Amino acid sequence: MHLAPKVPLNNGVTIDALGYGVYKVPAADCADLVSTALDIGYRTVDTAALYGNEEGVGQAVKGAVAAGTPREDLFVTSKVWNDRHGYDSTLAAFDESMGRLGLDYLDMFLIHWPCPEQGKYIPTYRALETLYREGRVRAIGVSNFEPEHLHRLLDTAEVVPAVNQVELHPWLQQRELRALHAQLGIATQAWSPLARGQLLDDPVLAGLAAAHGRSTAQVVLRWHVQSGHLVIPKASSRERMSANLDVFGFALTDADMAAVAAMDSGRRSGSNPNNVN
Repeated sequence: MHLAPKVPLNNGVTIDALGYGVYKVPAADCADLVSTALDIGYRTVDTAALYGNEEGVGQAVKGAVAAGTPREDLFVTSKVWNDRHGYDSTLAAFDESMGRLGLDYLDMFLIHWPCPEQGKYIPTYRALETLYREGRVRAIGVSNFEPEHLHRLLDTAEVVPAVNQVELHPWLQQRELRALHAQLGIATQAWSPLARGQLLDDPVLAGLAAAHGRSTAQVVLRWHVQSGHLVIPKASSRERMSANLDVFGFALTDADMAAVAAMDSGRRSGSNPNNVN
């Protein structure tokens, strides 16, 4: 098994290229599943207040640390939900997340959605900057921000977001956004990296998988990491977790990468950020 390589963010903090996402992981199952992921070799875990499973993530992290894994080897991300935008509300939401996680510090805190109609993501991000300056979180960033949201944010922000976590997969390759990230020094992190499983039946990807003796999911995840994306697939079995992490021992060819590039259609599996408020 090849463990995920560490990738430096724009402030020097490192994060795994491939982590474990717990969106839609039931709260009752979360501690066991995250513990399994950590046992396999995952070191980055992505949760959010919305997911309702921060307690389980915290339990698994504390269990791993008690068993000998250094806390500094682990990277935990959470996010502030849409109903807590605003400076004071975000600081309170962070405290509540930390209470549920039971950790001394958080590795990364993100604004979950820009909620442009609320018009509060600038003071919300200012709260994240306060938490960052106080050392309560090692990195801050955003999620689902479109170019216009990033430009407006950076007109006033003092800390460039370390990450923008967005829907990203072969059907939605986000080229304009990724180019802007590269220009600004923001890491691109992919949620829904397999288009919520819809890509697993795609004939182009299935052909590439057969050629490499890999699963279709492994080919898609390899495309992500080979493209320079951070990626956080969810899995609910030890076998699938292991397979998702085992994508660092092969490479797609230039022709393979071109074939995947040709799949871009702008098709989303989730919501358009401008419609979430």
